[in-house]
Amino acid sequence: MLYSIIIPCYNSSKTIRKVVELTIQELERQKRTPYEFVLVDDFSPDGGATVQELESLADDYSCVKIVELAKNSGQHNAVMAGLNYADGDTLIAMDDDMQTHPSQLPVLFEEFDKGYDIVYGYYPQKKHSLFRNFGSYINYLSVRILIGKPKDMKTSSFWIIRRFIRDYVIQYKSQYTHLQGLFLRTTRNISSVPVKHFEREVGTSNYTFKKLVGLWSNIMGYSIVPLRLATYCGYIFSVLGILGAAFILIRKLLVPSMAIGWPSMMVAICFFSGINLLFLGLIGEYLGRMFLGMSRYPQFVVRKIYTQKEDS
Repeated sequence: MLYSIIIPCYNSSKTIRKVVELTIQELERQKRTPYEFVLVDDFSPDGGATVQELESLADDYSCVKIVELAKNSGQHNAVMAGLNYADGDTLIAMDDDMQTHPSQLPVLFEEFDKGYDIVYGYYPQKKHSLFRNFGSYINYLSVRILIGKPKDMKTSSFWIIRRFIRDYVIQYKSQYTHLQGLFLRTTRNISSVPVKHFEREVGTSNYTFKKLVGLWSNIMGYSIVPLRLATYCGYIFSVLGILGAAFILIRKLLVPSMAIGWPSMMVAICFFSGINLLFLGLIGEYLGRMFLGMSRYPQFVVRKIYTQKEDS
């Protein structure tokens, strides 16, 4: 059985060697061999320092494969690139900053060996900023509501999956990748275990507010719930319009002197706005289904694959 460790790299020239070498030590200690590392440079804006360090690792270790992307594609798409170029029967995703620490791999493997298809490591106590933790909570709620994530399922970027999961996931070709959504489409035989979250050793998180919002918005590509909300609003406003019309009619019968111009206009606006939203929601339902199946913008563009044996 081959183990593939996939690590998206972004400005990680000062940490990635330690991550790889500690992971090798842990895999050897666990007798999880053979193994390979698929390190994906997500167009790091550090003047080539990360790429140089990655190529140095590939020269030092025959088990290291480098996938250099031609443009920044985001963490989830970088992981997708790694999944496409990994050959393992068991695939593990980690971060490049030592927060998903190699010492926690035995905890994930112990759970994975029970027969689960996917095992997530989650953090009871996160070493993130308040802003990042708030963003994670909003993402957690959104995934639960929009794509039906189980209430007791806790996730992170630290996970293990089986090869058949990988084989299905890489069939998805849209730019708007959200790995949780793809995993939930594939299987519900998923577990999660608590692992220790370590402090980031160098620098700060590369996730800006814009990137977090962009990642969150990718969830929309796995659900048509937002479009259905338009339909529900149409129903609600239509019912309110009918109830309002009935109320005005009854009150006019009881109080003949009551002026009905403004209330009648508001009822009409409410009713016909509801009808418009209803049909827009129905149209949106069809457009949403077409969008989910027809988007073809590339997830990532590979500039170069680098290994110890060849530079192509």
